[in-house]
Amino acid sequence: MKAYIFPGQGAQFTGMGLDLYQNSPLAQELFKQANEILGFSITDIMFEGTAEELKQTKVTQPAIFLHSVILAKTLGDDFKPEMVAGHSLGELSALVANGVLTFEDGLKLVSKRALAMQKACEAQESTMAAVLGLDDAIVEEVCASIDGIVVAANYNCPGQLVISGEISAIDKACEVLTERGARRALKLPVGGAFHSPLMAPAREELAEAIKNTEFSKPTCPVYQNVVAKAVTNPDEIKENLIAQLTAPVRWTQCIQAMVTDGGTEFIEVGPGKVLQGLMRKIDRSVAASGAEFKA
Repeated sequence: MKAYIFPGQGAQFTGMGLDLYQNSPLAQELFKQANEILGFSITDIMFEGTAEELKQTKVTQPAIFLHSVILAKTLGDDFKPEMVAGHSLGELSALVANGVLTFEDGLKLVSKRALAMQKACEAQESTMAAVLGLDDAIVEEVCASIDGIVVAANYNCPGQLVISGEISAIDKACEVLTERGARRALKLPVGGAFHSPLMAPAREELAEAIKNTEFSKPTCPVYQNVVAKAVTNPDEIKENLIAQLTAPVRWTQCIQAMVTDGGTEFIEVGPGKVLQGLMRKIDRSVAASGAEFKA
């Protein structure tokens, strides 16, 4: 079975999507529509902006979403997903890809999500850290033992887990995790504690927008971050998407479930190759490649 997977924040780069814009009338039309919906020229930042400009959450999230979704749409008849999943933000790209959300509604939700998360980051200083070379259970146990808010946030692949929370709690956790044998416990250059309880204000804000958006029946199952299993009921998809902002991204478990359910060919749609790299660490027995635009 053919599975399409969509990247999240961190995959952005200057010049992303420019080849699509220059070579596909459909892509050009969608990019122009995106500028109108967002109320600013995101194409200018995507095609020519600095790394610093691209790093702003309100820009990064729509930029990655647009690259992924527009690339999928330019694949035409070649794009026939039998299962989809997205890493964090990528879940919204996946929901456009399998027909749950329209392009316009998906972009509006991504923009609202980005702004709500930015606001939550500004309300309280917080961060994330990557922990390498430890069992998930040890990382979870250490997080639970620390005073303050620090939780497991991204289960990226075996031996790579990202933790999220208050800066002092993250610092302490990194210290203890290193003592417990972590190969590395390294703070990440992110704006805040994504997928932690500190995102509760953003979740409340986004919940309202999600509830007021029409979710259609998907053309194929979506393996959602929160539950790591196939979901096809639009109401369930909504609930899981709301929960996602404060819950961990169970990416390892999502991929394992997709393989168990018959996924044999995994294609990453969007900027970068992060998910292809993680695929090889989760299950080397399945093929992983990137979607390519053919002019």
